[in-house]
Amino acid sequence: MKKFLTLALAAAMMLGCFMMAGCGAQDKILVQTNAYFAPFEYYDGGKIVGVDVEIMNLVGEKLGKTVEFTNVEFAVIIDNVASGKLCDAGAAGITVTDARKEKVDFSDTYFTSVQYVIYKKGAMTPDGTDGDVSYVLWDSLAGKKIGVQRDTTGDIYVDGEINGTEDDPDYGYNGVLYGTGASCAQFDNAQLAADAINANQVDVVVVDYLPASFIVEKSADFECAALYYAGAEGEAPSPTSESYAICVTKGNDELLKAINEVLAELGEDGIEALVKKHMGLE
Repeated sequence: MKKFLTLALAAAMMLGCFMMAGCGAQDKILVQTNAYFAPFEYYDGGKIVGVDVEIMNLVGEKLGKTVEFTNVEFAVIIDNVASGKLCDAGAAGITVTDARKEKVDFSDTYFTSVQYVIYKKGAMTPDGTDGDVSYVLWDSLAGKKIGVQRDTTGDIYVDGEINGTEDDPDYGYNGVLYGTGASCAQFDNAQLAADAINANQVDVVVVDYLPASFIVEKSADFECAALYYAGAEGEAPSPTSESYAICVTKGNDELLKAINEVLAELGEDGIEALVKKHMGLE
């Protein structure tokens, strides 16, 4: 009987380890990402590399742990981190939102991006320029079928501008594209969304600046421009922007502290250097 109870206890402990991230692997940091968001994470020779990978590897060095990245659909990362069962952190160019902050703890922000529009070369004409940046207004997307990467900031923005109304408590504002015939098509990653332009499945794609630039630089078929809101009377148009951070399971203060320390040590110049490195601009 004693031996049976001992074996049963051991089995229960093993099951508990499988149900908890890091159990029995205190020397690892388990990170989930979506490796189709260059230059922050992408595949190179079958290995996941990128800005976020380098940041988290520095965190691993600081804590004396190895970092293990797993590629998953972007849409599941926040919930997986929140549960704490499959991973310790999410690093995937994740935009901080109030809804996400209810589920996970976010690091300090480390990069601010502007939403861009990818379109077939010659299919659109920018509405204006802001310094040396060409931009397209949301209004110019009226009636278009817009491709997005599922559950990214671009997806959130496009959904709001197509479906938002003042009377709907989920929005509280009238979307720029509401009632214009514009529609949204979701894809698992930004490259698939861009490929859908050539397949005539969508007219344009809305995605963050760096992934848009990465896609356009590798294809002669596409152009891109910043996505701006038209200003109110007497005001200049303004960009559609958001900031990235790394998320951790709530209460994982040691990991969160180490991430913030690494981000502070890198600073804006260090992050910019990593971006240039993975954009091939060094």
